[in-house]
Amino acid sequence: MMADITANAGRVVPASGNTRVAHRAAADEPIWVRRSLIGLVFVFLGVFLVVPLAIVLSSALSQGWALYARAVTDPDTWSAIVLTLWVVAITVPLNTLFGIAAAWAIARFDFRGRSVLTSLIDLPFSVSPVVVGLAYVLVFGRGGWLGPWLGAHDIQIIFAMPGMVLVTMFVTVPFVARELIPVLAERGQEEEEGALSLGASGWQTFFRVTLPAVKWGLLYGVVLTTARALGEYGAVAVVSGRVPGENETLTLRVDMLYENYQATAAFAVASLLAVIALITLVLKTYLGDRKDNACPLSAGAPDS
Repeated sequence: MMADITANAGRVVPASGNTRVAHRAAADEPIWVRRSLIGLVFVFLGVFLVVPLAIVLSSALSQGWALYARAVTDPDTWSAIVLTLWVVAITVPLNTLFGIAAAWAIARFDFRGRSVLTSLIDLPFSVSPVVVGLAYVLVFGRGGWLGPWLGAHDIQIIFAMPGMVLVTMFVTVPFVARELIPVLAERGQEEEEGALSLGASGWQTFFRVTLPAVKWGLLYGVVLTTARALGEYGAVAVVSGRVPGENETLTLRVDMLYENYQATAAFAVASLLAVIALITLVLKTYLGDRKDNACPLSAGAPDS
């Protein structure tokens, strides 16, 4: 939290001048220092983000719209799009429910193992997706711990959509919870306790008080989860089997086309992911602003 606040006669007043001091210190820097730092940031972003994205889009259309349309409308590409959407449609709601429950437990209750739960939620940030895929193969694969039992009951996890959903859920676990935990912690429980004291049930309090108060943070986490699920490659590549038209997502489709020397088609399919990334960026910026406005503490205390 960048600044503590106190309530005085219904008005939010910053109790610390840390933010204002930081702004004043930045303003006292020589103008050439500020311009150099800003210019360096823009150059870095241009070289490593904007230029590669522009190359993808230009390469996708390098041989005309006809080839682009043929690559995008290819049956295997459409199969990859449909499978990707199915994985996202299953993963995002499940991780949203988990994120809400985990954030509620961590922000509202003090219990033994709370720090362990927080660390486990952050685990996907530090584990390579390839390692995640291999771990699931060792558990659910034909020669894995549960492989014989799954085979005996004709249940296929690895090299099928269930395995792809499971690994995608693993890598996208933290986003909703990590967005909601600070929002819930900063808002406190006064409004919820007031609703309960007036006779509202727990579910009524959650849907009518808590959820509207954190909706922008929740939507922000959902957008991040969706973007991560759409772009997952490493873990899905290990558990999918990569059979075109059957268990190939968009990211795997791009890789397959490029490995088969169909670079233009690969860039055409990759451009779909690039467009989704741009849409996600716009949504992320919009929802981030709404989230900060709804909970000023997450963005620092306002100047008065």
